[in-house]
Amino acid sequence: MEGDESPPATTPGTRPGCRCLDGSAPPLAILRAVPSTESPSVSKGPAPSMPVKPGDFAGDEAFLGTTEPDPELTALPAPPKRERTFAVVMMCLTAAAALAMSVLLFAEARYAFAPSSPSDVGDLATLKPTVDLSNHYAFATGLLGTTGAIRYARTAESDSFRLMPVAGNPSVWVEIRVPEGFEGPRFVPPTKFAGRLVPLSKAGMRHVGLAKAVKDQTDVTIPADAWLLIDGSSPRASRWAIALAALFVAFAGWNLFGVARVLRPVKDDGKPAA
Repeated sequence: MEGDESPPATTPGTRPGCRCLDGSAPPLAILRAVPSTESPSVSKGPAPSMPVKPGDFAGDEAFLGTTEPDPELTALPAPPKRERTFAVVMMCLTAAAALAMSVLLFAEARYAFAPSSPSDVGDLATLKPTVDLSNHYAFATGLLGTTGAIRYARTAESDSFRLMPVAGNPSVWVEIRVPEGFEGPRFVPPTKFAGRLVPLSKAGMRHVGLAKAVKDQTDVTIPADAWLLIDGSSPRASRWAIALAALFVAFAGWNLFGVARVLRPVKDDGKPAA
């Protein structure tokens, strides 16, 4: 019929729709050299998977039934017991020393909270201090004697100090700070004092050993119940003792916490025991 177009005849071994310039079919060898643009079809199926046993392994005797030790674990070296013991002993000694320093600083740190205005206690020659005056900011007058007086210095301070008894009252002693350059044979001690009034035995770490130093240098024995007036020591000037005492307490606590961590038993799973 007119209008019907029949598909062109193809030569065996040729691809439909391929023609040369003259209209004839190309040779089979040329067709095989031309790469095909059709992608090969790949059949998709389920991905391979390993058989998994449902449930956990808690009840699997084959999984947990081995009793032989792990050779890699048995080959590990034993924990260093000697080094551990040495570390624990050193931390305990450090904590004890820090606590001792904080105790020695406690009285001076407490004095930092005293009222800023001194209390007038009168003449030191007739003063009989009582417990209520302990660690107080006091103002007093009096003459100082020379029997048993000593001169000393402290590390990292350029000024020198003199410890002198009150004339007529050997139970009260006064510590005087002498500025640098004013020390000498013509030094005249003051007659008015304002400072911290405290029993000599509770004066703190900066005054430990003063009674022994007086005994060694002058052969004078300070009474056991003697009091000390530290001239020029105000509560505000003693605030450093608060920070230092708190630092020693914190350092001791840190060491004790480390000792507890080291000596605390550990479970098999690596967690601390309850």
